[in-house]
Amino acid sequence: MRETPTVEHPYAELTPDRVMDALSELGMWPDGRLLALSSYENRVYRVHLDEPEQGHQAVVLKFYRPGRWSRAQIQEEHDLAAQLVAGEVPVVAPLVIGGQTLHHSAGFDFSVSPLRGGRTPELDDFEVLEWIGRFLARIHTVGAAQPFAHRPTLDVQTFAREPAEWLQTHQMIPLEVEREWQTTLAQAVTLIQDKMAQGATDRQLLRLHGDCHPGNILWTPTDLPGGGPHFVDLDDARMGPAVQDLWMLLSGDRRQRTAQLSALVDGYEQVRDFERSELHLIEPLRTLRLIHYSAWLARRWEDPIFPVNFPWFGTPDYWRGQVQMLQEQIEQMQEEPLFV
Repeated sequence: MRETPTVEHPYAELTPDRVMDALSELGMWPDGRLLALSSYENRVYRVHLDEPEQGHQAVVLKFYRPGRWSRAQIQEEHDLAAQLVAGEVPVVAPLVIGGQTLHHSAGFDFSVSPLRGGRTPELDDFEVLEWIGRFLARIHTVGAAQPFAHRPTLDVQTFAREPAEWLQTHQMIPLEVEREWQTTLAQAVTLIQDKMAQGATDRQLLRLHGDCHPGNILWTPTDLPGGGPHFVDLDDARMGPAVQDLWMLLSGDRRQRTAQLSALVDGYEQVRDFERSELHLIEPLRTLRLIHYSAWLARRWEDPIFPVNFPWFGTPDYWRGQVQMLQEQIEQMQEEPLFV
């Protein structure tokens, strides 16, 4: 089992006083109420203000994990959000304060965004899925207008080969599971490569949300002004195929996933054509995320919130489970893709 880290993490320096000082440095005055919001990769806080600022009584401060993204990469995230807002796409974008959206205080890059409420969308409601599909198409229309210059592309190297090499170099796989994991991983990566190569020369890559799971979509009642979905957290935005932003909204057995995908694509194609040749990428993309996720947990283990929230990680049973899931994904990748 992985040991709980004893080295102090950089976020240990991010005290409540420093959070409120960072906001005060921008000329926005907190009233002392601060609440840490759920986030593993970054640190995110809701802060109430003494007086409304740009019409907001409370704001959300996001402190970016040091060393993860360059300032140029973070700014590209902000620029995409601003372009989406300009295109009337419902995303939560950083506020412009003092002519900029990216700020620095006490060693941390951070942004300030409006506080928006909402709940997880009901993805068993096909009208909701169709609505989300329309907005994903609008995101992709903006995303296709220009490429990222600094953010990476979703590919086999960055989501499979490099994470797997890191895990092995740092001896993260228990010896009793290592050989089976390596063998299964090699089979999975070979299949992913083959699937990703199919049609690659004609595939359009565009700026994606990148992490479009249900938790990053907030739904508000449709009978209220601006009701419906709005998208949050472009932190994982990168170049990739459009289907990456659809597959994480699918769940259940094959019949259920096919029906859900049909509703999403129906909505999507009311705004923008969807390239059905990308459907064979769904299971390879799911497998890439599975591999990348284990390396992400291992690399973040020195952050105290990870051992607390993922106590099962790193055990032999965990890695046996990963082997089993990779084996299941190998079977899934060999089946016919979903068809709509």
